This record gives sequence, structure tokens and C-alpha cells, in this order.
Amino acid sequence: MNARMKNTFFLVIYLICIKLGYWRTDAYSHSLKFLVIGDWGGTDEIPYTTVEGVSTAKQMEKLAEKEHPEFVLALGDNFYYEGVKTVDDSRFQDTFENVYTSWALHIPWYLIAGNHDYYGNISAQIAYTKISKRWNFPDLYHLQSFTIPGTSDTIDILMIDTVLLCESHDTTERDIQWEWIERNLKNSDAKYLFTAGHHPIYSIGWHGGKDRLIDKLLPLLYKYRANGHFAGHDHSLQHLHTIQEKVTVDLIVSGAASYIDDNTDHMAAVPDNSLKFHYADKDSKGGFCFIDANSDRLKIRFVEANGDDLYQTIIYPRFI
Repeated sequence: MNARMKNTFFLVIYLICIKLGYWRTDAYSHSLKFLVIGDWGGTDEIPYTTVEGVSTAKQMEKLAEKEHPEFVLALGDNFYYEGVKTVDDSRFQDTFENVYTSWALHIPWYLIAGNHDYYGNISAQIAYTKISKRWNFPDLYHLQSFTIPGTSDTIDILMIDTVLLCESHDTTERDIQWEWIERNLKNSDAKYLFTAGHHPIYSIGWHGGKDRLIDKLLPLLYKYRANGHFAGHDHSLQHLHTIQEKVTVDLIVSGAASYIDDNTDHMAAVPDNSLKFHYADKDSKGGFCFIDANSDRLKIRFVEANGDDLYQTIIYPRFI
């Protein structure tokens, strides 16, 4: 084999390895990628999944095998319609482990609870953290910090329990969590800063926004110059862009991982000109968000279960 043939041979091997993900290019290694899904919890009847849920999972797998995300954010209603009973509940297998099977989704999943999870045993979902290698639900609310590869820049995500904040009558527990939220927002020096919870601040869908989040969470996001809030609850995909005194907060709804609802009853309840994108086609098989963040920008793609890129937006680093 002459020198030219050797060079060609090694170039081909190198390109194959890049394609298969064995080696990372500089561009790849300097980007943090993750998936965001909500309301993904199947059904409480055999086979414990939905057509939309399976279709969304398959497309997540395809994208993950290509893009190699670092983790998944799962935003509640993890098990329809009444959560799980015990840590040994078969729903952990039927709706989670046996649905998201690709090696590319055997990555950390960071979870919070939705309202349907509270109909069951939340403690069992938290306890499952010690059983599953990828299930990370350490407490009712928790802070997750990530470093953008190849840099010292970070992304902070406050996983908050909006069921306790919005639907509980326990004012003491609410106040404790509000104090925790403000403290962590205030102390963050991350390049990007988000909250993530089950309920949206604003939504045009059937449930709409939550007054307690509008009155208390949104002002905190402005005050500490957070980038935005991820949520589910309404079974659609949405992007709302809000501005207050030149500070922007982006609100992302990704609640289409098991069901689709095209209701827009709360269209008039969101701030004027804030809605930038909404998708809830009644014939859709679901969807999710894919995030690709580097030190210069954070890109959010809304992906249909059939593989179509529906919409994308760019969020820039905080000014702090």
C-alpha cells in the first residue's frame, strides 16, 4: 500500500468514526445538547403507552443517536393517570424503561412531578432514583448544573415543583420552595439560567398559565436575568417571548410527548405579541424540544415525531 492509499484509508476510517460518534470534533465537544419532554407518561391501561408516546420516543432515539445529547429533562406527568403506587410498580418498566430503549437515551434523565404524579406516590418516583441508572429525581425540587464541554461556562436549571407552588394549600411548603428558588436564582453566575417545572407561566392551551407563576416566578426571572422557563401541562409545543424593561424571558412549552391537544382557549390571556410559535396538529404523533448550547448561543429546536423540524429559536447568554 503506497502513501496516498494509506492516507486515503485512514481518512475514510476517521470519517466513519466521526459519523458513528466514536470521536468528537471540536465543534461537537464545545456544545451541550439535551432533550426536553413533558406529559410523556403513557396511560394506565395496557400497553401503558400511547401511539403518540411511542412515536415520539422513536424520533427521540433517532435524533439522540445522531446528536448524542448529554441528558433529558422530563417535566412531569410521568405516569398517567394516577402516578405509581410503589417503587416496584410495573409502570416504571412499561412506560419508561421499555419505551426509551436506545443506547443513546441511556443517559441521565432529570425529572420533576406533574399533577397526575401526585395522584400516586411521589416518594416512590424519588426512590426509583436509587434503582435506575438513568432516573434522577433526588427530591421534589432540585438544582442541576452543567458545564458546556471545552469551556468553563455553565447552564443552571432549577427543577421546581409547580404542583406544590400552584395547587397546594400548604403555605409553609410553598414559602420554603419560593425562598429556595430565589436564593438559587440570585446565587447563579451561569452563562444560561432556567427554571423547569410542570406548569407553564403562560400558555395559550386548555389549561393556560398559572397566576402564582405569573405573579411570583416571572418577576424573579426578570429580576435575576434568567433566560427562561421550560414547562409542559398543556399538550402542545409553544414558544412565548416576553420582555420587561429590555430584559427578555423565553417561555417554552413541551408537553406533547404522549398526547396532543389543539385547544387555544387562552390565546387572549398571554401578553400581546409574545406568542412566537404554537403547534398542536390533531393528526400529529407528538413532539419534543432539542437544545444545543455553546458559549455564544443556545438553540432550541421543536421537533415533530415524524422527524420534521417545526421551528427553532436562539437564546443568547445572560447579561449579569
